[in-house]
Amino acid sequence: MKLGTSLLTSGGDHLDLPVMTSLVNQIVELHSLGRQVIVVSSGAVAAGRERLRRGGREERRNTAFKQVLASIGQSHLMHIYESLFGEHGVTVAQALLTRDSLVERAGYLNARNTLLALCEMGVVCIVNENDVVAVDELDEKRFGDNDSLSAMVANLVDADLLVMLTDTGGLYTADPRLNPDAKLVTSVEHIGAEIEAIAGGTLSGQGTGGMITKVEAAKLAVCSGVEVVVASGREPDVLRRLDAGESVGTHFACPGNKVESRKRWMLSGLASHGSIVVDSGAVSAMRKGTGSLLPAGVASIRGRFNRGDIVDITSADGVCIASGIVNYDSEELSLIKGVHSNRIADVLGHTYGDDVVHRNNMVMRHREER
Repeated sequence: MKLGTSLLTSGGDHLDLPVMTSLVNQIVELHSLGRQVIVVSSGAVAAGRERLRRGGREERRNTAFKQVLASIGQSHLMHIYESLFGEHGVTVAQALLTRDSLVERAGYLNARNTLLALCEMGVVCIVNENDVVAVDELDEKRFGDNDSLSAMVANLVDADLLVMLTDTGGLYTADPRLNPDAKLVTSVEHIGAEIEAIAGGTLSGQGTGGMITKVEAAKLAVCSGVEVVVASGREPDVLRRLDAGESVGTHFACPGNKVESRKRWMLSGLASHGSIVVDSGAVSAMRKGTGSLLPAGVASIRGRFNRGDIVDITSADGVCIASGIVNYDSEELSLIKGVHSNRIADVLGHTYGDDVVHRNNMVMRHREER
């Protein structure tokens, strides 16, 4: 589950201990029922801001200072969690992740193995992004917000359910704070352009994300087989009720079965080194599941990548169709794009097979509705 800053601070500038106590008590109850729980928690920056103001120090507005706040606040945040869980005899652990740490397959597997081992031992792990080393300006180095991080962690550990708790009741047809006619969307079968449009980009409270980031995170999670619920953390007994199967907030359904681990890693997009643009014929063939990507279907190449790297496969209009492990580097592929497979050796002087991306090394993304 993901606990947002606006929820943990009740929209203010410091952590709300009664709110955190209520959430921890619910998590402990789930834990006692045998549920394996991982908590992705925001709030470190807010906690650091609170501690710094107590010392009478002036806040600065730059990235480095935000990292200072995160550094100060992370230990305070963990101290609160340790105290609250400790009252129930539940052990907690801390995991600070960065995008870089999950890009390489080894880092991905190490993080996965550690989190799964903690779950098996009955330890509740508190996960956050390592803001001290993840810099705002380097977007490709960051998850960007803890909504994305929570989806990645759910993907990482093959979770059954991702619950993103926020300060609103879920996804509404309009901003409920501005439009009294806004209605809660209780169920989303597919995350298409219409759902993304009504999510908007509104920020709330102290958080760095809005409903649009939650919808984007939900898209990643459901594509890799994880059910998602976005709900209000202020709703009475929200976690207990969700565990009991009650409909609370907005439920995002999975389009299909769970995806095996290696394909989940490819689907995350963290390790993508470039993209291959394919023609309409290749798009149709891949969506029908009738074959691998052949050089004849490649229209252009974007970025530089090596043989064995993960790449995104996109249509001419920029829609990502799939991700997969490529058999040729970008320079080789630029020479054989549009060429029939039986001419690869003639053009390159060597061949690594007929396929640019073999079907077994490819994972399809859920088709966008237009």
